[in-house]
Amino acid sequence: MAHQAHPYHMVDPSPWPLTGAIAALLMTSGMAMWFHTRSMIMISLGTILLIMTTCQWWRDVVREGTFQGHHTPPVQKGLRFGMILFIASEVLFFAGFFWAFYHSSLAPTPELGGNWPPAGIVPLDPFEVPLLNTAVLLASGVTVTWAHHSIMETKRKQAIHSLALTILLGGYFTMLQALEYMEAPFTIADGVYGATFFVATGFHGLHVIIGSTFLAVCLLRQVRHHFTSTHHFGFEAAAWYWHFVDVVWLFLYVSIYWWGS
Repeated sequence: MAHQAHPYHMVDPSPWPLTGAIAALLMTSGMAMWFHTRSMIMISLGTILLIMTTCQWWRDVVREGTFQGHHTPPVQKGLRFGMILFIASEVLFFAGFFWAFYHSSLAPTPELGGNWPPAGIVPLDPFEVPLLNTAVLLASGVTVTWAHHSIMETKRKQAIHSLALTILLGGYFTMLQALEYMEAPFTIADGVYGATFFVATGFHGLHVIIGSTFLAVCLLRQVRHHFTSTHHFGFEAAAWYWHFVDVVWLFLYVSIYWWGS
C-alpha cells in the first residue's frame, strides 16, 4: 500500500460483523426455541459465538488504537461523535419503555381497575432494595469519575483501584436486582404493570452488565499500560456509558418504583 497521506483510519476487512450477526440470530432464535421447547442448544451456541466474536473484535480495536497508531486525533473525534449518537439512540430506546409506562399509569383503563398499580398488584417498597441500588449506582458514578481523573493525572494505582471498585459496585447492583426479581410478588405475565416493570428494569440491568464488562476490559487495559493521560478514549466511552446507565436508573427509580407504587 502506498504511503497514507491522510490521518483517517481505513479499516481492514473484518469477519467479526458477520460472525456477530450470526451470533445474534442464533441467540434470538434460540431464545424463542427455549420458550417453546426448553432446548438451550441454539442459545448456548449463539452465546459462545458472541463471546468469541467480542473478544476477537475488541482485540483488533485495541491493536489498532494502542499499537498501530490508527486512532489519530481526527479518528478519535469521529469515535466520540459515534459514541454520542449511540447513547442518543439508547435514550430513545428507553424513552419507549417510559412512554408505555406513563401511557398506562396516567390514565388506567377499566381493565386495570381504574387505578395504578392495577387491582391485585402489590408493588415493591421503593425505600428498601431499590433505594439501596440507587445508592450503589450513585457511588459507582463517583468511583468511575475518580478513575477518569486518576488516568488524566497519571495516577495509575488510583485508576486501577477506583475502576475495580466501580466494577464491584456494578456486580453488587446486579446481584441485588436478581434477588429482587426472585422475591417480587408479581411476574412479567401480570398485565401491563408486570410487563413495563420487568422490561424496563430488565433492559437496564442488561445495560449494567454490559457496562461492567466494558469497564472490566478498561481495567485490564489499564493494568497493561494501554492508557495515557491524553489517549484513553476507550475508557472515556465506558465512563460515558456508565453515567448514562446511572441517569436512566434515577428516572426508573423515581417513575416506576416511587411514583408508580
